[in-house]
Amino acid sequence: MWRNLASNLLSLLVLVLVVAAGAIAWAKHQYSATGPSTVASCVQVAPGASLNAISQQLADQGVVSSAYIFRAGADYSGKARGLKFGSYLMPAGATMEQVVATITAGGPSTCGTEVTVRIGVRENSVILRDMDPATGEYAELMKYDPASTPAPEAITSAAGKPDARLRIAIAEGVTSWQITEGLKAATFMSGEIARVPAEGSLAPDTYEVKKDADRQALLTEMGTRQAAILQAAWDSRAEGLPYASPEEALIMASIVEKETGVADERPVVASVFVNRLERGMRLETDPTVIYGVTRGESVLDRGLRRSELRTRTRYNTYMIEGLPPTPIANPGRAAIEAALHPGESDYIFFVADGSGGHAFARTLEEHNANVARWREIEAQRGQPVDSPVQGAQ
Repeated sequence: MWRNLASNLLSLLVLVLVVAAGAIAWAKHQYSATGPSTVASCVQVAPGASLNAISQQLADQGVVSSAYIFRAGADYSGKARGLKFGSYLMPAGATMEQVVATITAGGPSTCGTEVTVRIGVRENSVILRDMDPATGEYAELMKYDPASTPAPEAITSAAGKPDARLRIAIAEGVTSWQITEGLKAATFMSGEIARVPAEGSLAPDTYEVKKDADRQALLTEMGTRQAAILQAAWDSRAEGLPYASPEEALIMASIVEKETGVADERPVVASVFVNRLERGMRLETDPTVIYGVTRGESVLDRGLRRSELRTRTRYNTYMIEGLPPTPIANPGRAAIEAALHPGESDYIFFVADGSGGHAFARTLEEHNANVARWREIEAQRGQPVDSPVQGAQ
């Protein structure tokens, strides 16, 4: 009898152990398996939130399939006490393991309330957006021009939230002066700017910052990023280019950036200027003349005057040979790549075509025909027909 009882107890113990092992294996699989969410979700971790509360919140949001398994996995991985407050965007199907790693790593918020300062060529703006936690989609709530109105209370309040996502968005083709002035609109940042960085030395991009981030430190980061982009493009450059240094390539990239906003045109525009340099022709490009007039500190809201085209400055490429002495803006990665990997063409002229792009020509006769068509478009639009023609002349 005792022998049978012992045997039954042993069998029961083995069964329990097998079931337990199976449950553990299943739980481990669930922890690393694709999550139940079919859309991106914004997970907000409040300051001082407990793992129990966050686990239940995630289950309620449909980000994880089991609050218990999520807690157990966090405990087992040793990350249960490492929660970092903030707002985190979880992709659709995020595993529990990925969620734990994200909310314990910390860093800038990636969803929730977002305040973005956009520094553009013609204007700056401050934009308040918020994300719907259920869909992961952003909606614009407010936008204002920092040059004309004080910051609305809603934006000031949003930027002051500890988990707010704060961003600085720099447009391609802005000048260093425009960037330093635009950073003043980022009232959530701090610190003075010692000096305007060298033209062309800053990388246009979107930068995530923390509240009270130092403006000068951000400029240093922009400079480091631009230097890396330029060096990488220079190291892989096409053969036979007429540049003596990466700095000369950067000057060309800035001209390409200012001449066209059409992505597919950048390598072609670069090829025109390379061809002109190789043939000993002047670049004759309006953006350089404009920079000589404004020094990058304003936008020229009019056409160039004939007198300006005929006045010799270091930037007037109608009068000087070769490249101007410095870049005329901060070019983006694509323009830098175009300058160092120009398209293959025998074009030496181009002019606006009325569609936002340009008409390219190999001969002066072709170019004159393109110019005549552009003049007709100007006349139809009511523009002065004797205004200077943009593009390589």
